[in-house]
Amino acid sequence: MYINTYFRDEGIILIRTQNLFFNKMTRTVFFFLFILSTFGVQAQTESNLIADGAKLTLISDQFSFTEGPAADKSGNVFFTDQPNDKIWKYDTKGNLSLYMDKTGRSNGLFFDKKGNLLSCADENNQIWQINKKKKVKVLVDNYQNLRFNGPNDLWPDGKGGIYFTDPHYQRPYWTRKPEEKIEKRVYYKDKKGNVRIAADEFMAPNGIIGNLNSGKLYIADIMGGKTYSFKMAPNGDLTDRTLFCSKGSDGMTVDEQGNIYLTGKGVFIFNPAGEQIGHIDVPEGWTANVTFGGIDRKTLFITASKSLYSINMKVKGVN
Repeated sequence: MYINTYFRDEGIILIRTQNLFFNKMTRTVFFFLFILSTFGVQAQTESNLIADGAKLTLISDQFSFTEGPAADKSGNVFFTDQPNDKIWKYDTKGNLSLYMDKTGRSNGLFFDKKGNLLSCADENNQIWQINKKKKVKVLVDNYQNLRFNGPNDLWPDGKGGIYFTDPHYQRPYWTRKPEEKIEKRVYYKDKKGNVRIAADEFMAPNGIIGNLNSGKLYIADIMGGKTYSFKMAPNGDLTDRTLFCSKGSDGMTVDEQGNIYLTGKGVFIFNPAGEQIGHIDVPEGWTANVTFGGIDRKTLFITASKSLYSINMKVKGVN
């Protein structure tokens, strides 16, 4: 605090003493305000995400291992029971039904703009397109005449392109030879069907999600224990690789505020700056993936071990 000193010497000394007192008091007040605002913002941010009084709800635990939740335009949620080679549907009226059998061992799923269900069908290391009549079209099955390690998760960019991760998790149903294994990368299939490397230098790229609002793509290196962000160029190239947070993830999603939801031991919520602002505890050994669904896109669906869960939110998903 500044006070003019227009008095005689003794007054100046007094005023200067008061200045020191006010300066210390002001700094102290601002320090405590900063601390309160910092913790207040984090608490408020988390409370602004999960609906008031919302509790984690178990929808069903009849599966072997759930993965790949994806919502269609109506908000119906589709997910895989990967060991049993099935895709299930949970509609907006609360009905659970088997959607498709013999799914190519589908893992990660996502819907494209035309309403086709895209699938990481790792039985034969392919990317599938499943139309509304459940007719399958193989979009991708090799890179430079070598089979993929096993596409795990994907995200369509809305322009006809698809980014997908290709780690290597040995499956008991594979008969492939060890020398067929290629580098663990992220690939991009453009709208013409051409496939190229989008990003590499990962230990095991797994979860992937894009945000059309920010123009960023997020890729989790689950074995490396890190998640990175990239800028998406108009032609699909990825630039400006940046460490988003020092935590890997299986699957992931993003909300309308740009918060990123990572999975593992429950669901971890990070703000756009890469700071953890929340955690949803899930009573399962492993939480594999998440997506927003429901009529208003304000329900977070969680695939975890043998189960499917949901929790009501205040925020919507994007894309």
